Amino acid sequence: MRILLTSIALLALLPLAASAAEKTQKLYRWVDVEGIVHYGDSIPAEYTDLERHVVNNHGITISIMRAKRTAEEIAEDKRQDELRLKRDLQRRQDQALLATYLTVDEILLHRDRRVELFQAQARVTELYLNNLKRRLVTLQDEASNYQPYSADPDAEMIDPDLASDIATTKDTVERHQANLERFHKDEQNIVARFDGDVDRFRRLKGLN
Repeated sequence: MRILLTSIALLALLPLAASAAEKTQKLYRWVDVEGIVHYGDSIPAEYTDLERHVVNNHGITISIMRAKRTAEEIAEDKRQDELRLKRDLQRRQDQALLATYLTVDEILLHRDRRVELFQAQARVTELYLNNLKRRLVTLQDEASNYQPYSADPDAEMIDPDLASDIATTKDTVERHQANLERFHKDEQNIVARFDGDVDRFRRLKGLN
């Protein structure tokens, strides 16, 4: 009697086990390059690059495994991402521009103040640079009486301190000359940037 009850219990559990197996087993659906639909519980190697659907026992898609992307598709995705980032950056810049200024005159006033700052720095640098150049000429005139700058073969060798002073002054002149050129370039960049802001502000506001 006990054996009979055990057998009946096992027979009752078989449909449940079969149902569980059906639920855990995956079934795939894919379409080959010729448009033929395939089904299977595994994907043959020649189809692994294709898009395939995981379906249930009723053929309903429950998830999708995307196809392997080509180099062209990857490059296009990257280009689209860059365009989205560029549009997002422009949107945020536009919001900042409209939040900062109410009129074109305000932008121009801000530009002029920034330009005046660079011009003031340039004037101070030019003044100091001119003084350095005059000092360098004086030092070089003094050095012309000594070797190796003098044409007199009997002239004494230049004093090391004088030679060092000339070299230091030359380096300082070159450094401030580079600073002066940078100030002028920065001024041009500021003007160009604010001109761009004015043009963008006019477009956003619909101004002529």
